Order: sequence, then structure tokens, then C-alpha cells
Amino acid sequence: MPLSPVPGGSTVEAVLDQLQAQISGGSWRVGERIPGELDLAARLGVSRPAVREAIRALAHVGVLEVRRGDGTYVRSSADPRPLLRRVERATLRDVFEVQLAYDVQAARLAARRRTPGDLDRLAELLAVRNAATDAEAFGAADARFHLGVVEATRNPVLIEAHRFFVDRLRDSMATIRLDREVPEAGPAAHQAVLDAIAAADPEAAARAAAAVVEPTLAVLEALVGPAPEDPPSGRDGR
Repeated sequence: MPLSPVPGGSTVEAVLDQLQAQISGGSWRVGERIPGELDLAARLGVSRPAVREAIRALAHVGVLEVRRGDGTYVRSSADPRPLLRRVERATLRDVFEVQLAYDVQAARLAARRRTPGDLDRLAELLAVRNAATDAEAFGAADARFHLGVVEATRNPVLIEAHRFFVDRLRDSMATIRLDREVPEAGPAAHQAVLDAIAAADPEAAARAAAAVVEPTLAVLEALVGPAPEDPPSGRDGR
């Protein structure tokens, strides 16, 4: 099946569907290199960033492999779109539950492994976050700071997992900034994370990271109630 221009609207999702169709249909076999971003963008009639984001999504779930200086190769013919769509439909509470898990462990590891360069970069990212006023810019700056902490762990699995998740975190923080009912941790709470990482204190860093996420998560849980699978609290919920 040849590639064809995608309709307007949900561009990245439409690009992802076309790329996956080439793989699932056997046009691009496991081990083969796919066309470059510029070629794909021209054939699909979309921007290069839209192609890049679709490739990144498929790479994060193991369907594609991006080899720097060589190209992008097919690693698996499995269809990840049901998983990707479940992530897209995740609630704010879902996102913050995952963020709590990632951030606490990331801060703990970053405190053990950070370099002076990491600390300088985190300080710069935090300054950008603190200065952001527009909701979209704030969401992006907040996500970059948290990703910076994860990158300081030097754990490739944690880094890639968080990169897969970071777009939802960015969008969620932009939503929180516009919602006066749901609090978001301010500069002091984030500075405490950076200070603990700089002090090479893993447990203090973990506590500070939890303190960033837990107040927001508590409000989200109070607003939406327990998850459908959660047992009721009390004696009968044991």
C-alpha cells in the first residue's frame, strides 16, 4: 500500500496510522530502513515535525529504531496504536499517579549520579519554568525540568519511558495552570528537589519530589473519586 497525503485535523495520529499500515502490511519489513523524514513529509503532505513525532511514538514502543547518522529501521511489526490511544485517553489523575512513581525514583537516582553539568542545566530549566506565564509554555517548561531530572539518572530505560510519557505530562500541566481548583507545586517545591539533588541526598530528593506531586494528586482524587477498580475504603473494603 503506497503512502498518500493525510487529511487535516489530527495530523500526527494520521501520520502514525500510515506508517503503521506500511509496517503491518509488509511494505516495510522488520530490519528494513524506512524513508527519511523529509521524504515522508513530502509524500504525506505534512510538516517534518509531525513525521518526527509519529516516528518518536513508534520508537518509544519498540516498533521503530532510530539510529543516529544511519536512519530509522523497523524493529517490530506489532501494532502499538491501541496502547498509544489508551495513553492519550488517560485522565489527569492517571498522569499524576505515573508522575509520582517516576519522579520519586528519578530524584533519588539523580541525587546519586548527577554531575555539575546536570546541576547547571537543571537550574536553567527551573528558571525557565519559573518565568513561564502562558499555560502552554508553562506546561512545556515544567515537563522539560522533570525530564532533566530523569536524564540525570543515567538510566536509559527510565529516560525512554519518561520520554514516552512526557507529552501527556506537558499537556496535563498546561491544563492545571488554567484550572484554579487544582493546585500545582510552585518554585519553592521544585527548588527543594534541585537542592536535594545538588546535596547528593537521595532520600531528601525523593521526599521533595513526592511533595511536588502529592498535593495535586490528592485534589484530583477528591474531585473525581476513586478509580473504578479501587475497592471501597473501610472494613468491608479489605
